[in-house]
Amino acid sequence: MILVTGGTGLVGSHLLYQLSLENDAIRAIHRKNSDLFAVKNVFSYFSDDYELLFKKIEWVEADITDIISLEEAFKNVTEVYHSAAMVSFDSKDYPAMDEINIEGTSNIVNFCIANKIKKLCFVSSIATIETSIISQMMNETDEWNMEKVSYGYALTKYGAEMEVWRASQEGVPVVIVNPGVILGAGFWHQGSGSMFSKIHKGFKFYTDGVTGFVSVNDVVKVMLLLMKSDIVNERYILVAENSSFKNIFSLIAQNFEKKQPSIKVTKFMSAIGWRLEKLKSFFTNVPTTLTKHAAKSIHDKRYYSSEKIQNEVNFNFESIPETIKKVCELYKKEI
Repeated sequence: MILVTGGTGLVGSHLLYQLSLENDAIRAIHRKNSDLFAVKNVFSYFSDDYELLFKKIEWVEADITDIISLEEAFKNVTEVYHSAAMVSFDSKDYPAMDEINIEGTSNIVNFCIANKIKKLCFVSSIATIETSIISQMMNETDEWNMEKVSYGYALTKYGAEMEVWRASQEGVPVVIVNPGVILGAGFWHQGSGSMFSKIHKGFKFYTDGVTGFVSVNDVVKVMLLLMKSDIVNERYILVAENSSFKNIFSLIAQNFEKKQPSIKVTKFMSAIGWRLEKLKSFFTNVPTTLTKHAAKSIHDKRYYSSEKIQNEVNFNFESIPETIKKVCELYKKEI
């Protein structure tokens, strides 16, 4: 039995689709009131038999922070894909991220150890990859410096990785993937999906910040490859290309036949913006759309190397222009 956490998210839903093509014993946990229709919708993008494939999934209502509910979820489980996480760059959400990302992962690890799971795959992030002191290009060997990290998401994902390494020390074979910004279809109003919906509506702004991008399909392919391989106790950066936000936004606009974003957001504009958003949030009690960290990070230029995964399993990433083209086509079909 394969167990998937975070099955109602971008990575989890695409992973479940691929697993449904090959397996009959698949279980996925979901929280109360989570949107299973969104997962089925992802299935429908890729197969006419999506209803049949979706029915292969045994859905169990559980929460990774609730030990009692996890006891039922782990019955007869032999492999685990742990992709559940909370993503936020708002300092107010740090306690919740600490509980979900670290304590939740600790619970998953404890059940993996107790049930002698054959292998655990954990979805981390490039947020846990430290800036290299000897090269512009960052890789898996660059050491983490806690003093240089000031935002909760990176801290909690790093803490989650430490829990996964604990599993490896207790005899559970593990693999960790560290994807860049994941591009994929199905969740158009959250995460990277919101880039597509906003640009389709005529979003005009851009920055010259640079980071790593990767297709959700490639993330899933690598996860499956690693779980089927003899590779254990390793982690891998998954970045197809390092690109500027300006370039990514322009590619999306081109595929939508929309005007390309033309207003460059400066660091000064961002600094003013996050302060205004914070003030607005204070008076309206509506979560801010631009945090202090986000306002800074959209100008950072960070480059990541995926040579390790490319060399060790001979993996070739889909180009980002091709990924964006496919995602835009699915978006246009849906609207």
